[in-house]
Amino acid sequence: MNRRDFMISSMALAAWRAAEPAGGLRAGPKFGYAAITWGGNDRAAIDDIAGLGFRGIQLRASAVTEWGQRPNELRQLLAARKLSLVALSSGVVSIDPATQAENLELHVRNAQFVHDVGGLYLQVVDERPTGRAPTADDYVRMGHRLTEIGWRTAELGVTLGYHNHMGNLGQAPDEVARVLDAADSRYVKLELDTAHYQAAGGDPAAAVRRYADRLLFLHLKDLQQPIPERGADSYQFVELGRGMVNFRAVLAELEHVGFSGWAIVELDRVPDPARTPRECAMISKQYLESNGYRI
Repeated sequence: MNRRDFMISSMALAAWRAAEPAGGLRAGPKFGYAAITWGGNDRAAIDDIAGLGFRGIQLRASAVTEWGQRPNELRQLLAARKLSLVALSSGVVSIDPATQAENLELHVRNAQFVHDVGGLYLQVVDERPTGRAPTADDYVRMGHRLTEIGWRTAELGVTLGYHNHMGNLGQAPDEVARVLDAADSRYVKLELDTAHYQAAGGDPAAAVRRYADRLLFLHLKDLQQPIPERGADSYQFVELGRGMVNFRAVLAELEHVGFSGWAIVELDRVPDPARTPRECAMISKQYLESNGYRI
């Protein structure tokens, strides 16, 4: 390392340490955990996530199946565990005219469920065309569809979060930007997934900086890419600190822009069959705590 690089590295480390508040705990987001790792066993997920000390949870369609007709029961269950429902994953937004009305109804119905449970956000992903490359019109139409959904959910007091995602229309950073540019920023916010953004060639810390005024919440997710035995294009999601995402940079940028909202730790599935979903969550919790954050 030359003298210039040493000085830059030393200054960055000093800035990181200087930002640490008294008592060794860092300012930053509120941390929650996503129930997806439990594969639909939401009651176990709620118990484990609360037991580990996380303050928020993200649920999926399985929760609507279980409590859709009894939202107050879920509301009371979460309150008893001292958990906030940060978001519900509502699925895909379609730009197919044949399914547009039905798709809108689904997301509005899910937003009503979030409202009735006392939650905050509705998360959606978009849909990539099959059999052809996306066109400029696809991005515009998706932006308009998201705006329509976001306007309807806002009437219920539920904010719409647009989730960047591999394999979808908003995959690469420029594609995410095109969708967001076509959507009304009053009704469509960004739910940034760090692993998906990096897997698509982006820098998650740069995305925090770029979308600071539109950032609703995050998925803190780590990424192993490639997987040696599976080829150059392979990847898998892993516990925080066990992959290649630079979370120090992401969390430092969140501090820099003054973000104090929710960061949901997410792991789609257990990467090592020898571990349980709770053990995976513990690994990520310990990683955050080792960097000075309180769960």
